[in-house]
Amino acid sequence: MRQITLEKKEEDHQQVLNKSLEVGIDEVGRGAVFGPVFSAVVVLTEKNKFMLKQFGVTDSKKLTPKKRKLLLPKILLLSSDYGIGQSSAREIDNLGIRVATELSMIRALKKLKEQPSELIIDGPLSLRPWNGIQKNIISGDSKFTAIASASIIAKVSRDNLMERLEKKYSEYLLAKNKGYGTREHFSVIKENGITHLHRKSFLKKSNLI
Repeated sequence: MRQITLEKKEEDHQQVLNKSLEVGIDEVGRGAVFGPVFSAVVVLTEKNKFMLKQFGVTDSKKLTPKKRKLLLPKILLLSSDYGIGQSSAREIDNLGIRVATELSMIRALKKLKEQPSELIIDGPLSLRPWNGIQKNIISGDSKFTAIASASIIAKVSRDNLMERLEKKYSEYLLAKNKGYGTREHFSVIKENGITHLHRKSFLKKSNLI
């Protein structure tokens, strides 16, 4: 009986801790035509949320690449936990972008030490494979520090990958376009064709393949 009581107290204590934490998740690269989609999830305490706001953490799209890279180590240091997941161009072509994005988010969540009791997701689309409580927040990366932090981690991680892939696929200007369908990128595709890391399902819509 005493053991059951102790376990119940531990469960109650964990629930209180979970409620005091903000857990946000966001994706990057959903609209690109090359490479994977990345997702990141971040767990923050109230104290560390305040500190990251003071450092300037906000929606990654509102920050310069230099500022994002400066903020990344601060976010990693002050996060109670975080996870990064991705889904490949092949998975995007085979499953569709929404399912592939969900898969990248689930992979990020599986990296956490403990599964959160509540998840805040950027944007209007629910994470269908997730069974826990979730809230969808439009422009959540401008409203919740955990989502903003997740967007920065995902963005810097994906950008770093594009910069590394530039060495192998230099003609596609990946360090500059980050895999998105810019006019220059489309022009190079017309001239050189596609790689196995291009999203064929996206390029078919653009009549490039």
